[in-house]
Amino acid sequence: MRKDFDQELTPEVRLKMKKNLVYIGIFSIIMLFAGFTSAYLVMMGDSFWVKTPMPNAFWTSTTLIILSSLSFILAIQSVKKDNQKGLRFFMVLTVLLGISFIYFQFKGYGQLTELGIHPVNNKVMVTNGRIGEYYDIKDNNAFIEVDGNNFLQKGKKISDAKMKELQKFTAQFLDFDEEKPIKVNTYAKPFILYLDQSPIAFIDGRLKKSNGENLSTTDKIRLNALAVNIKDERGDFFAKGELGKDFNIYYKGEALEYENRTLKWKGKPLSAYLQIKAIETADTASSFLFIITLLHLLHVFVTLFYLIKITMYSFSVGFTSGEYISLQSGSIFWHFLGFLWLYLLFFLLFIH
Repeated sequence: MRKDFDQELTPEVRLKMKKNLVYIGIFSIIMLFAGFTSAYLVMMGDSFWVKTPMPNAFWTSTTLIILSSLSFILAIQSVKKDNQKGLRFFMVLTVLLGISFIYFQFKGYGQLTELGIHPVNNKVMVTNGRIGEYYDIKDNNAFIEVDGNNFLQKGKKISDAKMKELQKFTAQFLDFDEEKPIKVNTYAKPFILYLDQSPIAFIDGRLKKSNGENLSTTDKIRLNALAVNIKDERGDFFAKGELGKDFNIYYKGEALEYENRTLKWKGKPLSAYLQIKAIETADTASSFLFIITLLHLLHVFVTLFYLIKITMYSFSVGFTSGEYISLQSGSIFWHFLGFLWLYLLFFLLFIH
C-alpha cells in the first residue's frame, strides 16, 4: 500500500517531502547545538575556564569535510548528466573523505589528551599528589620543587635525564595494594621521600614514618597520586605546558597569572576562597569541547552510513537524471554537517 502511494506521487512532490524531513532534522540539530554553545557561554562567565589551542588534526579534518562537500556537488552534477561513472567515482570519494574526517577527529582527541586535556575526571588544577602538600622529594640534599608544571631544583629546571630518573623512582608507587606494604626496589639512591616535612625510612621492606609507623592507606593513596603526577610531568595544572603560553586559565573573562604557586587575577593574588575554588573546580571547558565535537562526530558517523548505502545503490540499481531524490536529500544534510563543523570550529577557536 505504501509503495503504491509513493509511486502515485510525482518526483517533485516526493523530493519536497524528503527535503522537509531533512529540514526538520537540521532544525532539531541546530537547536541542540545552540543550546550547548549558549550553555558554554553562560557557564564560563563566573567559572575558572581553561582555554587551549585547537589540535592540528582538527584543521586537517576541516579540509577533508570541505573537500567531501565539493565531491558530493560533483556527484550531483554527474547524475544530472547521467554520467554514472562520474557519479560512482565522486560518491566513493565523498565516503572516503568522510571516513578520513572521522579518523582525524579521533586523532585530534588524541592530541588533546597528550596535552593533558581529558573529557571526564579532569580538573583545572592538580588536587591530589601535589609536591609540597603532603610529600616532598629530596635529591642530593636539595628538594625537588614545582613552579606551574616545571620541576625545579635550586631554582633551576631539572634536566630531562634527572626527570626520567625521578619518574623511575616514583614509578615504584604507581601500583600498590592498600592491604600490603608498597614494594620498593631502590630507595635513597639518590631520592628520599618526606612526609609532612619528616623523612621516610625504608626498614624491613616497608616505608616507615619518622615515628616508626607504617604508611597508612591514606598515605599510600597520596603517594600513588604523586607518582601519577610525576609520570605525566604534571605539577600544579592538569593541562601540560606553561600557563600563558601553552594554555590559559580565565576567570570572569580575564586571563589569570601564576606566581609562587598562587593564581593572580588582575595582578593580585586570588582570595583564599577563590584559590580553593580553583583547585576544586572541574575543567568544564574541556568537557564541553569534547561533548560538542563528539556530538557532531556522531551525526557525521550516522550520516556516513547513509552515504555508503546510496553509494552502493549507485553501483547496483543506479540513479538517473530524472530520479535521484535520495542523493539530493543526502547531499543537503551532508553539506549542513560541513557548515555546522565550520561554525563549531570557529566558535571554539575564538571562544575556547
